[in-house]
Formats: sequence, structure tokens, C-alpha cells
Amino acid sequence: MKKYFVTGIGTEIGKTITSAILVEYLKADYWKPIQSGDLDHSDTNKVQNLVSNTQTKFHPESYRLTQPFSPHYSAQLDDVTISLDEINIPETANNLIIEGAGGLMVPLNQEDLIIDLIKKLDVEVILVSKNYLGSINHTLLSIEALNSRNVPIKGIIFNGESTPASEDIILKRSGLNVIGRIPNLENVSKETVLELTKTIDFNLK
Repeated sequence: MKKYFVTGIGTEIGKTITSAILVEYLKADYWKPIQSGDLDHSDTNKVQNLVSNTQTKFHPESYRLTQPFSPHYSAQLDDVTISLDEINIPETANNLIIEGAGGLMVPLNQEDLIIDLIKKLDVEVILVSKNYLGSINHTLLSIEALNSRNVPIKGIIFNGESTPASEDIILKRSGLNVIGRIPNLENVSKETVLELTKTIDFNLK
């Protein structure tokens, strides 16, 4: 079964909508190891509300932190210490989409970052990139960080308005494959997600 860790080049890049689309496309399970704040409207809840199939199972978070800050600070405020040893891939016979928190260098505690969690879980990464001034730099730095730790990268998903000038240089410099391109979405619903799984040929087979 396929297991992918969806991470982004920063915050508000579109990891959750990307995760929902991939969950629907692969009929995969979903797991967000760490939820920091907004527990009544968590990313797990958001993906649940966007998925139509009945095969997907939503696995509980390893850490549910009450404050909407970086996990290391949210954990401190909740008097919790995040330990990588306590974060283990849930047992499933299904495909699995794992969604990270923020970008790769988001701290989980005083020693470990999101990228260290990915390395520990030993799964392939799907990197979500979105065009803005500086996104080429952030995307290539993210790829370099993953490569330096020998973390396998399945490929890139470009989210939002297509910008060939940025995408072309990222792909040329990185040598990575495009898994898919998600268009700019004003309204997102179950119907939108389901339609995108039919119209986007994700390079995951």
C-alpha cells in the first residue's frame, strides 16, 4: 500500500485541500499526527467534510494541542512534550495520506522538526508548492533539505494559478516529477474534490 507524507513549502500553501483530493483519489486513509489549535475545526474534520468515499478511515492524531501556534510552543503551553517515539504510523491495510503541520522546519520540541518526523516515519514525501514572490527559493530549499537527509520525494504538486516560469525552473533545478496541478479554487466542497479526482491525472500509479 502507498503511504505519502504531504508537506508544503510553508503555511497556507494548500496541504489540507491537497490531502483531501489525494485521499479521495486513492481512496486512502488519512492521518494528521499533530493538530495545533482549532480542535473543533481540525484538519481531520476538514478532510472528512470533503471526502465522499466510504473506504477512508480517519485515524486519530497523536497530539491534539489547544493553542494555534508552532507545535513546540503549543505543546509548552499545554504542558506537553512532543516525542517522536510516541508518533507511529497507524496500522492499516489501505493507502495512507499523512498531513504535516506547516513546513519542514517547523519545530516539534527543542530538538526535532517536522522533517525529523518524516525521516522517522520513513515514507515518501509529496511536496506542495504555491506561487508567490519567493516561492522558487522556498521550494528549492525544501527540496534541498529533504535531499540532504535522504528523504525520498515522490514529486511536486503545484497548487493554485499556474505559473510556468516558476514551475519550469523548479523542475529543471530539482529534477522532480509533477504529480499534478490543482487549479485555484474559490469554493471547495465534496463535489469539487470528487470532480478534481476525475479531471486531474495524478502521477501516482
